[in-house]
Amino acid sequence: MQELDLLFIHAWLLTMQGSGVGFVNDGAVGISGNRIAAVGETAELTEKYTAKRVIDASGKVIMPGLIDAHIHTGDALIRGVSQDIRNWMQHGIWPYSQVLRSDLSAVMKGSLVNIIEGIKAGTTTFCDFDSPMTEIVQNHVKAGTRARVAEMISELPKVKNTKVGELYRFDPEQKEEKMRLTRELFARWNGAGNGRITCMLGPQGPDMCSKETLLELQEMAEQLNTSIHMHVAQGDREVDQMIQRYGKRPVQFLDELGYLNSRLIAVHLTEATDEETQYLASSGAGMVLCSGSIGIIDGIVPPAASFLKKSSRLALGSDQAPGNNCNNMFNEMKFTAILNKCKAKDPTVFPADRVLRMATIESARTIGLGDEIGSLEPGRKADLIMIDMSHPALSPVILSPVRNIVPNLVYSAKGSEVEMSVIDGKIVMENYTVLTVDEKEAVREAQAAASAMEPLVREHFKGMEDTALMQKMKRGEL
Repeated sequence: MQELDLLFIHAWLLTMQGSGVGFVNDGAVGISGNRIAAVGETAELTEKYTAKRVIDASGKVIMPGLIDAHIHTGDALIRGVSQDIRNWMQHGIWPYSQVLRSDLSAVMKGSLVNIIEGIKAGTTTFCDFDSPMTEIVQNHVKAGTRARVAEMISELPKVKNTKVGELYRFDPEQKEEKMRLTRELFARWNGAGNGRITCMLGPQGPDMCSKETLLELQEMAEQLNTSIHMHVAQGDREVDQMIQRYGKRPVQFLDELGYLNSRLIAVHLTEATDEETQYLASSGAGMVLCSGSIGIIDGIVPPAASFLKKSSRLALGSDQAPGNNCNNMFNEMKFTAILNKCKAKDPTVFPADRVLRMATIESARTIGLGDEIGSLEPGRKADLIMIDMSHPALSPVILSPVRNIVPNLVYSAKGSEVEMSVIDGKIVMENYTVLTVDEKEAVREAQAAASAMEPLVREHFKGMEDTALMQKMKRGEL
């Protein structure tokens, strides 16, 4: 009999093989090194394999680890500081972010807490889009996560004081610094961590980079054979900037630049029309939908249903803590399903199995890792989670005549039911405890860093007393 490193037995498996969820009753998964060696029924695998460690998963679901296809972990320290207002960025985030981004240590401490949050809710792969990613990526190496990372390239000046409606000015020095960091990121980290870390290019948006920079990045993507991860049609702010500068809407502008192809991962598409969305989808580009963040920031349900009419390369992301308040993919699945049902006035759209696939196998395909992760199949990387179905929110489990496992995971799970996470064949979380980093110490350090920011942020809010956020404070609503 062949000896494996890990063998999970007696589980309810959601393999994501085929067009559905690939359910296996009394299933088993064997792991050898960092790969899945075998998947099937427990009786079948226990006849063929022994293992250094056998884990009885009775009463548990084992499924592929969740993929957060768009997250800014460096913003974690400013969670919840700009909610329920218009002009979320200019009137809430910018005063905080300018202080935060001047302190790399604070950014790093918040990022680590954000990563821990994701791990504990079942995320095993993070598409981290932030700056300086050359430093932030080290948190992923330390935590043991799989990360597809991009330096967020913006040509906006460090001091952001553009008023609402004004055209951004670009700073050539910022462009050069971001491009330097991008080159360093690829040179130092692409393929690191036994291949867990891979890099993409990351223009922040077509409105925040010059045409010349976008063309330069397009050429780099070809040379490096990588994806371009970018906000596209993110709010009326971006559309207004593009029309002022170029007289064109974002999708039309990017199409004329040659950006609409399989390398592009377009995030949000908040302001894209149905026609623009379907045109982009037909080009082979992928889309990342951040339902919770866009719902809170803009009160909008992005045109994901239109995208799906032309392509299945649709992934889910949590975005950032100050815009979404949590980075939890179970939350994103539920938000996505319910908001789209309400938008369509149709309970059959975005069913639970579809959004579960959007957080696993379809997400893997969207971010360019479709041959490596996203499903439980022999030869795939061993990224999986084990969920205890005995938690009150997931009980009872009904298998016949109708199974309730998938709907309950999507509509009822909180993420706290994830008991174990395996990434690249290594147990990263067990018994609900992250093993690779000290969770309590990370939270303590992040709190201290956030507290130290307060007096500096107050200075940045001077002159903004009439904004909606500060008025809410004055009225005692926060």
